[in-house]
Amino acid sequence: MTSQPVQPIRPAATVIIARDTESAGGIEIFMLRRSSQSAFAGGMYVFPGGRVESDDHLHAMDPWRCGPTEAQQRQVAALGNEWRGYWIAAIRETFEESGLLLAYTEDGEMLDFGDGATATRFRAHQDALNRGELDLLDLCREESLQLACDHIHFFNRWVTPLGRPRRFDTRFFIAEAPRNQEGIHDTTETVHSVWVSPQQALAEHAAGSFGLMGVTQKQLAALEGFESVADLHQWALALEQFPTFRPVLPKGD
Repeated sequence: MTSQPVQPIRPAATVIIARDTESAGGIEIFMLRRSSQSAFAGGMYVFPGGRVESDDHLHAMDPWRCGPTEAQQRQVAALGNEWRGYWIAAIRETFEESGLLLAYTEDGEMLDFGDGATATRFRAHQDALNRGELDLLDLCREESLQLACDHIHFFNRWVTPLGRPRRFDTRFFIAEAPRNQEGIHDTTETVHSVWVSPQQALAEHAAGSFGLMGVTQKQLAALEGFESVADLHQWALALEQFPTFRPVLPKGD
């Protein structure tokens, strides 16, 4: 009997984008439904994110980022020497997958898509990034952007179990949604997008209408108790422990 080859573990970064609900209390999260044809998490609702690429580690990005701040130094230490790559990948992948760009304009304000012309221009940038015609460094230079690392907080790490066809070592971050940025799916890798409360996502999953991976369920469950994004932000800044989860598949799975 031949043994299955061990799948390589790829570094990845994922961002849970949150905003306050318009109704009384609570937060909602931006989620994307992956195509059923996807090799990873096909048909499931996920947070924006993806692989860390070699360019994400480049020191050339340093003049084009704001943070991490002194208050985030525990997060930096928890991420280790490659902290830069994870933060940059988190921002890049979020923009590529959802069109949400966590960055400051040259006047120090968070990038706002309230102006239709700005939204159209950045949608074109998103498409160019996904086609490989533009990279994040060029985008920062062209638009005079500072990537908002100070706005994004690392909080835990999950390693895909042995036995899955694709394996990732994923650092999870949380961030507040920029004003007037709604997010959008790309209609190729992702086929639907939605803002949903953690409670609603978990309830619909239990009812069989909202597919979630185990790790996504765990993250949503951890966010159920927050009444506002401000509370979530303060919680993230106060963290002293950044756990690593290494789930194991049940026998026969």
